[in-house]
Amino acid sequence: MQIVHYVEELRGIISEAKKQGKSIGFVPTMGYLHEGHLSLARRARGENGLVVMSIFVNPLQFGVNEDYEDYPRDLSRDAPMAEAAGVDVLFCPGVADMYPRGYATFVEVEEITAVLCGASRPGHFRGVTTVVAKLFGLVQPDRAYFGQKDAQQLRVIEKMVEDLNMPVEIVPCPTVRELDGLAMSSRNAYLSPREREAALVLNRSLRRAEEAIRAGERDANRIREQVAAMIREEPLAEIDYVSVNDGVTLREIERIGDRVMVALAVRIGMTRLIDNLQMNLGGEG
Repeated sequence: MQIVHYVEELRGIISEAKKQGKSIGFVPTMGYLHEGHLSLARRARGENGLVVMSIFVNPLQFGVNEDYEDYPRDLSRDAPMAEAAGVDVLFCPGVADMYPRGYATFVEVEEITAVLCGASRPGHFRGVTTVVAKLFGLVQPDRAYFGQKDAQQLRVIEKMVEDLNMPVEIVPCPTVRELDGLAMSSRNAYLSPREREAALVLNRSLRRAEEAIRAGERDANRIREQVAAMIREEPLAEIDYVSVNDGVTLREIERIGDRVMVALAVRIGMTRLIDNLQMNLGGEG
């Protein structure tokens, strides 16, 4: 595996791969890798001739008083994990390489970025789409792999690719969970043992929503209320949002139809965690 820090070096590798007719699979990350990231890399390995993973903690997607400075970083830990998962090139640029002095160009997707995490983290998705657009331009992937845990991010990237006619296939991959159901996240490292236990309320509340929907509940407000009530039973949990939405437009719904996403953002202590449940009901209800 090659570890690359500079744009020009990466361009040389990509150019050579293209000359050899290799398909390129890309896994963008902010590092501090876990099984969720590694599952994306393994999927990319099985479908492409060259696998590129990026590790870049992107300052543009962090707001004031968010955890940019504290976000976990450990390349010596991450590199062997990436290599074992089949990554060929680990691209680890510096901030000055991605955003040189005088940088003034941004990519922004409207409407679906104004809700959910976009409502509580203004500017976050502009940072996400800007860095992903830049990385797509550098890596020139045939396929890019994103986890469904970050469901809004995935939908925003899909919309950007669709609207800008970017020649890349976005491959959604299932959320990877710990054995007790907690969705894997680099931010889980922030949790104390008591907070880690409290965080299980996210998955438990989603399972309650799933049970209710499968039992025939179609009133979205009742689902919201049930989920929120369960989360409030946990003293360390503070709700940012509980959403029952369309899953594609991300608009809140009143009645559950063909498809539904129940999405959560919850603070456990100082750590903000997200999770979601997506269901295709085949037109039932």
